[in-house]
Amino acid sequence: MAATVPVITRSDQTWDFSCNLDVNFESEEHALIAYTSLAVDKELQPDKVRRVMSVSNNKLSVHFEAIEARLLRASFSAFVDVLTLATRTIQEFGQK
Repeated sequence: MAATVPVITRSDQTWDFSCNLDVNFESEEHALIAYTSLAVDKELQPDKVRRVMSVSNNKLSVHFEAIEARLLRASFSAFVDVLTLATRTIQEFGQK
């Protein structure tokens, strides 16, 4: 006898897992460069993971929500990898 696994549909989903990330930059311009660089990468599973970004007072703020902890971890980890690259690029080439 085969076990059945319930299929999660959009109406059944709950966004039980979330976290916030705030990154301070030297200037509003650097925060906006990071924001625009990262905004082009959309979530691969937008029905399971949400990411909302904003910039204010030299700070990039990111809010993540997911339906599973492992999806939140994977999304957050991938985002931090790209953020690290963007930040290093700004440090190297963004000086005036």
